[in-house]
Amino acid sequence: MTSLVDKSLWQQGQVIDLKIDDLSNSGDGVGRWQDRVVFVTDAVPGDTLQVRLTRLKPAYGYGKKLQILEPSPDRIRPVCIVADKCGGCQWQAVAYSKQLQAKESQVQSALERIGGFETVPIRPILGAPNPLAYRNKVTYPLARGPGGTVKAGYYRRGTHQIVNLNQCPIQHESLNPLLVDAKEAIKAQGWSLYNEQKHQGRLRNLALRVSQNTGQTLLTLVTTGYLPNVQGQADQWLSEHSSLVGVCLNINPERTNKVFGEETRCLAGRLYLEEIFLGLRLRIQPTTFFQVNTAQAETLVSLVLEHLNLKGNETVIDAYCGIGTLSLPLARRAAHCVGIEFHPESVAQARQNAALNGLKNTEFFAGAVEKLLLEISAQQSSPVDVVVLDPPRKGCDRIVLETLVEIGPNRIVYMSCNPSTLARDLKILCSNGYGLTMVQPADFFPQTTHVECVTFLEKAIF
Repeated sequence: MTSLVDKSLWQQGQVIDLKIDDLSNSGDGVGRWQDRVVFVTDAVPGDTLQVRLTRLKPAYGYGKKLQILEPSPDRIRPVCIVADKCGGCQWQAVAYSKQLQAKESQVQSALERIGGFETVPIRPILGAPNPLAYRNKVTYPLARGPGGTVKAGYYRRGTHQIVNLNQCPIQHESLNPLLVDAKEAIKAQGWSLYNEQKHQGRLRNLALRVSQNTGQTLLTLVTTGYLPNVQGQADQWLSEHSSLVGVCLNINPERTNKVFGEETRCLAGRLYLEEIFLGLRLRIQPTTFFQVNTAQAETLVSLVLEHLNLKGNETVIDAYCGIGTLSLPLARRAAHCVGIEFHPESVAQARQNAALNGLKNTEFFAGAVEKLLLEISAQQSSPVDVVVLDPPRKGCDRIVLETLVEIGPNRIVYMSCNPSTLARDLKILCSNGYGLTMVQPADFFPQTTHVECVTFLEKAIF
């Protein structure tokens, strides 16, 4: 069939009227013009926009919003004055109900398109109780502004240019005064700020962390090395902020975009804050991985416990266990819980958290997941009852999935923040004797494109 598309109309710089009808996984609005897809930032489904075409491929292209000709009923006023510039959020102009709909569709689409699942047992997405002020941890790069001022914030979209912030509507409100005070103190101290292009300067990042349920906060400076008078400044911060329990220094001398280095020192107070998580006391250090949305993490872990309905005689393996955020709640319901984590520091913290809560039916091991899965399962007198997976965004390595199939646990719980790699891995598991019984998306990251998901699988009985 001959295409009716006029190729002469598909030109860079051309201005078109475009109706936005969808959202992409990266947060762009999606419209269709001349049988081609056009992606536009800061667009909301239902918008009619005047758009300049900026970057074109034969079947799709990108455009820049010039004017809103007719706003969508789902377009709202962003609470942040730099929301259209800052790369920290993508969807502040999108009504929260529409954000949830897009994220649920993102999970459904990935499971159908990548996983090949014709019928997906997906539950309605769990929205956040508060889509603002939820982040318990922020890490800001730093740069000099006019008159020697200090800029701290997220990068402008598509660049490494810092959008300066004095407050952020998605970070916990108690961190805002810490941010302002830290910037003023850094200016007063005259510390040299790191230039990533030249690999020069000392102070790289400012990291802030808060406990949602105790209110305790940590302030961490990430540096390439020594800072003059840093001890005096740390003591001053600790004395001036009642919520601050620790001021820390992390050393990262490498030429890398990785935020934290290997060494963290406590300058004043202590190296950790305490969080109360589902009734458990957890000690969390500056570099510890812990979900940024405490309330939603509690909701999702509670759902896992409810759905598993452990009877108290089960053996559970928690792969990628971190500091025991999921292992410890499971240990209170199971006979035995074993955590596996690649990072030795996290394992040490998990053991400490278990002891802190008097849980003696836990073990934690550092090493490769596939190797330890085999060793631990071989020590059991019967098949492992449950294996929990919570891997990084890249998902599980193929060898981990093959090992999992080999040891054959009765049930698998897979938590993921990346629907694409989740769908890929579920396809492998469900092609090797497992059935997908439930999919529960949850919004851990309101105003952004990211979505969390927990899935439940059971071993098929032949």
